Amino acid sequence: MFQGSMVAIVTPMLEDGSYDRAAMERLVERHINSGTDAIVVVGTTGESATIDEKEHCAIIRDTVAMVANKIPVIAGTGANSTAEAIHLTHCARGAKADAALLVTPYYNKPTQEGLYLHFKKIAEEVDIPQILYNVPGRTACDMSNDTVVRLSTLTNIVAIKDATGNMDRGEELIQRVAGEMDVLSGDDGTTLELIRRGGKGGISVTANVMPSEMHQLCTAALQGDFALAEEINQRLIPLHQNLFLESNPIPVKWALHVMGLIGPGIRLPLTPLAPEKRETLRQAMVAAGAL
Repeated sequence: MFQGSMVAIVTPMLEDGSYDRAAMERLVERHINSGTDAIVVVGTTGESATIDEKEHCAIIRDTVAMVANKIPVIAGTGANSTAEAIHLTHCARGAKADAALLVTPYYNKPTQEGLYLHFKKIAEEVDIPQILYNVPGRTACDMSNDTVVRLSTLTNIVAIKDATGNMDRGEELIQRVAGEMDVLSGDDGTTLELIRRGGKGGISVTANVMPSEMHQLCTAALQGDFALAEEINQRLIPLHQNLFLESNPIPVKWALHVMGLIGPGIRLPLTPLAPEKRETLRQAMVAAGAL
């Protein structure tokens, strides 16, 4: 249902941390014009952890309106409370988003049975396509392939964003859920390799900075032109690596600010990129062709 380069879009903010709707509109237009295959809004990169529920729902509605059905909009609606995740997923459905992205519950460390029941409950409560999201490096919660396979039988769970970076595990999952759900990369550095092994694309941080190139990379790989995909990927490796110099989305927001695309705002407890790391990221942007 969803494939190619799907940008995990930042939430642009003014210096005081308030949401900058005008900048979001410019970003959305840039992605549409650059060939981005879908926009993922208010996910991890969109600072969902520090955006309250009312604002969260408003940003989803804004983005859907701005996109105007030109490309799919996937709304981040995950939470560590099942009730909150259901509420946010209802917001996504009400806003006419094309799908919801649901991260594994963070901090409270549910069991595998708890994860299964959490996602099953959301799927049963809200009639919208849903994409699971496993990113144990951020959540302290790792959803096993066995649990994903159990969830793949639910009709509105259509894909998983796998941000483990483990290619063997990803390939095993692709084989086990074939015909039931798609596997998407949540790790820019291994997106090409996951597509090579049967993945359908990636939800990308790098695409914020170089949307056209990430679209071209994913398109080439999905068409089997791995020589071209590898050529593009080699140019982007400095970004794949250095956009994580500090916790995401600190570096990518700084990069977009340097490019003149957004203001400097970011919400505490996240802070602007440390001055001593800025030149490293700037040089990575130059090497990739972003500056």
